[in-house]
Amino acid sequence: MSRIGVKPVIVSKDVKVTIQEYIIVVEGPKGKLQFPVDSHIEVKHEDDKIKVSRKGNNKHVRALHGLTRAMIANMVKGVTEGFSKNLDMIGVGYRAQMAGKTLKMQLGFSHPVEYMIPEGITVETPKPTQIVVKGIDRQKVGQVAANIRGFLPPEPYKGKGIRYSDEYVRRKAGKAMAK
Repeated sequence: MSRIGVKPVIVSKDVKVTIQEYIIVVEGPKGKLQFPVDSHIEVKHEDDKIKVSRKGNNKHVRALHGLTRAMIANMVKGVTEGFSKNLDMIGVGYRAQMAGKTLKMQLGFSHPVEYMIPEGITVETPKPTQIVVKGIDRQKVGQVAANIRGFLPPEPYKGKGIRYSDEYVRRKAGKAMAK
């Protein structure tokens, strides 16, 4: 039995949940999200709880059980609170700024790096070396943050690059001097 799948998702009063044929729609103060549900998974909305159960017991259906419950829980949290990822730029001369829907970054290359922000995501730069990615879709927020980090991942010798605020970069020792 799935430990995550059997837990009910608690829904607050300001969130509206609609379960159509095989699509669940969650609407809240921050926006609206939808998720397609597999035909082997059954979703019920009773009172202020959403319960997810499965119709079969093969490996694929068991995997979808926990996944579906986690996706619904993330949708409910997203439309009420939202999600955010913080990125730090470590290195001399590294900086970022927003220009409309484009994030412009100076990363030590011969040219500035520009990244178009997708719909449903907001990016802020409270400091020139800090980037905050916000949105209601957890998957999209994480993907945009990963794309931005991918332009210059942190390197292990000096620790320079773009990293998550809570990320620990394991440092390596440089070349040892031969005597």
